[in-house]
Amino acid sequence: MREILWQPSEERVNASVMKAFMKQLEERHGLIFSGYRELHQWSIDQPEMFWDELWSFFDIITSRHYDAVVDDLSKFPGARWFPGAELNYAENILRGRHSDEHAMIFRGENHTRRVLSWNDLRSQVERLATALREEGIVPGDTVAAYMPNMPETIIAMLASSAVGAVWCSSATDIGPVAAIDRLGQVEPKILFTVDGYTYKGKAFDVTERAAEVAAGIPSLRRVVVAHYAGDTGRVAAMADGVLWDDYLADDVPEPFLYEQLPAEHPLVVMFSSGTTGKPKCMVQSQAGLLINQLKEIALHHDVTEKDRMLYITTCSWMMWNWMLAALGTGCSLVLFDGNPSYPDSSAIWKILEEEEVTVFGLSASYIHALMAEGFIPKDHADLSHLRNISQTGSALSDAGFKFVYQSIKSDLHFCSIAGGTDINGCFCIGNPLEPVYSNELQGAGLGEPVKAFNDKGEPVFDEQGELVCTFPIPPMPICFWNDPEGQRYHDAYFGIFPGVWRHGDYIEIHADTGGVTYYGRSDSILKPSGVRIGTSEIYAQVQKVEEVRDSLAVGQQYEGDERVILFVQMKQGVALTAGVAKRIRRELRQNASPRHVPKLIMETKDIPKTLNGKIVESAVTNILHRRAVTNRDALQNPEILDFFESVLPLLESSEEETMASGLVF
Repeated sequence: MREILWQPSEERVNASVMKAFMKQLEERHGLIFSGYRELHQWSIDQPEMFWDELWSFFDIITSRHYDAVVDDLSKFPGARWFPGAELNYAENILRGRHSDEHAMIFRGENHTRRVLSWNDLRSQVERLATALREEGIVPGDTVAAYMPNMPETIIAMLASSAVGAVWCSSATDIGPVAAIDRLGQVEPKILFTVDGYTYKGKAFDVTERAAEVAAGIPSLRRVVVAHYAGDTGRVAAMADGVLWDDYLADDVPEPFLYEQLPAEHPLVVMFSSGTTGKPKCMVQSQAGLLINQLKEIALHHDVTEKDRMLYITTCSWMMWNWMLAALGTGCSLVLFDGNPSYPDSSAIWKILEEEEVTVFGLSASYIHALMAEGFIPKDHADLSHLRNISQTGSALSDAGFKFVYQSIKSDLHFCSIAGGTDINGCFCIGNPLEPVYSNELQGAGLGEPVKAFNDKGEPVFDEQGELVCTFPIPPMPICFWNDPEGQRYHDAYFGIFPGVWRHGDYIEIHADTGGVTYYGRSDSILKPSGVRIGTSEIYAQVQKVEEVRDSLAVGQQYEGDERVILFVQMKQGVALTAGVAKRIRRELRQNASPRHVPKLIMETKDIPKTLNGKIVESAVTNILHRRAVTNRDALQNPEILDFFESVLPLLESSEEETMASGLVF
């Protein structure tokens, strides 16, 4: 039996939002469930009834109710959720809140602290939305951000939604080329950016990078620059540049109109990692995200208007969009921008104490870093207000689960979650009704038919399998941008198991508890420290190093995280040296981001490829994790796999031994 780390009290269970939802089901339909497992089974047995009840529970604001919950569940992909409904995402997130209570508190690494009330937030959203309308932005236009995690980013997203624009964002630590590869594809008309930000005590000017991004996106008609940690004087020299305060409208029509749009109207474009080229642009609907994110935050995390949430995230990560939706519960957001461990590891924990944070979001890699350092958070801050930790990004080790309860707080709900950018939410998640077991996510989310499939497409328990979802759920993308026939969408998720969504994660579902253990990615997306990186972004920069002929990047699970290993095939007569490795890392750091820099670089004589010349990362990834390679016959040079098998013992050694070999840089 796996170890129980936490058991919710009866009082906590009965006071939870999920229990309130169950009470609604009992009062309206006479449905009584013994616990979460029965509730989940009902939610996937009766999906239309479940989502209808959830819509009612959250009292979604509409100008027109839907004609049906879903048009046809057998369309997978292609099912339309809540057809006929007309609503506005931003209106539902703000939900008529007019008060001087805190909506957002901004804590910048440079000791900045700003507070916005609900009245402040609503005013700024409506003034910015009015300015967008005056600019000529109409429903369906795209608005982009190249921003840190700060109030103006939240305001810009909500203002864009208010006028029916489609939102996309990229953090300022992403290089201009990578930002253009993402934002440029969707042809935004407005770019929101900032003059600078601070990281590890150093100020970074953004205006030059932002100007480069803007110059690379011909569709832009305006660049709006917020002030944070830079020189606003540079904005005047930027083409089409205007300061945030100067752009906001002075007068807002009364009453302010939130555009009423179909349920399937695009809300955001999320970007894939770019494994096989430029990042795919996943278009997600306003109703689909609204209902599912409220479900995950309110029911599964038990968040209400009494809470304050701080999530360590950037607006390149889907968790930023997810965090924003917490405003829809009345929860206050504590936005943090910077390095959580600067000037020392106690920094973020002191902010939790000072701001009385109740819900804290972090990554597995951050927990593992604290463990490696021997840092004990509870010894450095008063965490009495903290009642929930949400963890995601990558698989957390068994020791990591135990560290949370031993070194942070013994009485809190540790809500380990996993899903993806693809659905802007979770497939597997926690719940406040059940115990937390070590090394297990508590189970699949309500309304989500998650299974583990073996290679034959059969459901399995208590063994590793592919995470699949067997019928549609509202947050799945409505389409990919510039994919009119839907072929890229189909190939991304439905090419392995027809009619079933294959997500690309290895999981194990435990028959006794219903809990889920994650084992990492089953495809070639890299996730060092939980950040999704496409291998093509790495290859594009490595190709600039003249001595390199070709390269292959893979992720290896190592010490509780995923590290990137780059194999390079050198040109004839040239060998990999420390100097070449240094230049490779410099190109990646400057033109992509620090997260794209590989931990290890090693020379290989050849790169495994398919018969039509495509690089095969999955075969090498399987070798590095001692999994069978089942597609050797599909390779034009299968003999090169022997090389990767031969170096596996070296790459499983300690980093000191690996580096001392002289073969790895």
